[in-house]
Amino acid sequence: MSTRSSAPSRAQPAQIAALWFGVQLIWGAVLGISLQARCLQLAPNSALATFGFITTAGALAAAITQLIVGPLSDRLRRAGYGRNGFYLAGTLLGAAAVIVFYVVPNVGALLAAFIALQLALNVIIGPYQAIVPDTMSPARYGLASGWLAALAGAGNAAGAVLAAGLGAVPSLGVVLATGLLIAAAITLTHLRRIALRSLPAAAPIAVTRTLVNLFISRAFVFVGFYTMLDYLYFYVASVLPPDFALDATRASGLCILIFTVVSALGAAFAARPADRIDERLVVTAGGACIIVGLVVLALGHALPVLPAAIALAGIGWGIFLCADWAFACRLLPPSAMATTMAIWNLAVVVPQMLAPLAASLLLARLGTLASPAGPREAFLLAGGEMLLGTFWIWRLPRVRRGE
Repeated sequence: MSTRSSAPSRAQPAQIAALWFGVQLIWGAVLGISLQARCLQLAPNSALATFGFITTAGALAAAITQLIVGPLSDRLRRAGYGRNGFYLAGTLLGAAAVIVFYVVPNVGALLAAFIALQLALNVIIGPYQAIVPDTMSPARYGLASGWLAALAGAGNAAGAVLAAGLGAVPSLGVVLATGLLIAAAITLTHLRRIALRSLPAAAPIAVTRTLVNLFISRAFVFVGFYTMLDYLYFYVASVLPPDFALDATRASGLCILIFTVVSALGAAFAARPADRIDERLVVTAGGACIIVGLVVLALGHALPVLPAAIALAGIGWGIFLCADWAFACRLLPPSAMATTMAIWNLAVVVPQMLAPLAASLLLARLGTLASPAGPREAFLLAGGEMLLGTFWIWRLPRVRRGE
């Protein structure tokens, strides 16, 4: 699609963000529940090791894809084209890959299907990270980021519900693929009707102090997030009484549902403040909620504590995500947004590999790797990682609305 004259007021944040719902619908099912369940199905005697290996390989594929696709989409964008081709190709390939993920019969095929899914969805994610500055004025970055965070939470919640309710069965892959196709159709149809904002002249990409600090802060926060996510299933299994009505899979799915639903509420709450006040304050408020929730989980032993602490952490996560995307849009160079955001997004991808490694090493040293106390200590570690990321955000410069 050729770039036309700027008309950012015509872009509707909800329709722009629809594709993000479709992508997160798949990740909510696959990363939250289905990958673990499929590893248990296909490698019951080595499920944790299999899960760690597949997760690491997939994260590496995601990082490489974004570092290739992001700069390519920026080059085409500067030449006068849009990014819709990447969105369409990634959607079609991703829909096929998620169906295959749920039908493969062995671990090797599961690894191949998961890598294919990572490749496909990151063909979308790399260019899509620039969609806010592509379509919105700086004064609306917080609003657009709020919609993205809210629909990400809603997508994660819907995916978790589907995975917990249907189980890791082939029909789930079809449902997820259909959701992605519908979401992509909404966003692509809208993008054909609006004008992309003009880009400033291309400038050399430099590894600035701002980019480094943004990366480090985000990386610490996401290491904490993935530590929490990786150990949530095991934590839930350790606190459920033997005669509880739900098994660990459904109970952990319910926890993810609570977390993601309230994260959408947190993002909606933070959207306006992210456009009006120092976004470092918004990030700090979100981080504080997450840390308190994690500490309560780690120290609490009663089952009723679980949903309340999960909800508090989820609200904080939504607040963080809203300010996080808006902050990056204001600080990174608009002429190479997808390129620099691909580097920025390594702060999500790399923690997927580091979080289980760091937690496993710590728990092994403490002698609790195979103990019921292990998940609680992992949650304390996650809180410490979140705390570092929240403090680090204050090394970044303050930006004001419209900048």
